[in-house]
Amino acid sequence: MDNHLTADRIENLLHAKGLEFSRKRMFGGDCFMLDDKMLIGTYKGGIMARVDPAENETLLNRHGASQMIHGGKPMVGYVFLEPEGYEQDTDLAFWLEKCLEFNPKVKKNGKK
Repeated sequence: MDNHLTADRIENLLHAKGLEFSRKRMFGGDCFMLDDKMLIGTYKGGIMARVDPAENETLLNRHGASQMIHGGKPMVGYVFLEPEGYEQDTDLAFWLEKCLEFNPKVKKNGKK
């Protein structure tokens, strides 16, 4: 699935919820920020979803989901989604909801 199409789908869902967010180019894709914190983004032909680390293991059991790896280390609280895990609108909405549930718990970085 095309990263731009995926990013547009995410943006449309966020607009439909009436949320104020920003869309930035990061990690070679489009990253969506809510309350100055990373929410979700396109990444290497898929999606990088920021989720509650307490739900990490359960969420990895969903179709198309795998642990994000960066620098050879697992990034708990970040799930990589292959396109088959979000090509259905209901699946994309599920992942976005998981990201939105966790976002208020994330501490702000402090950098500007």
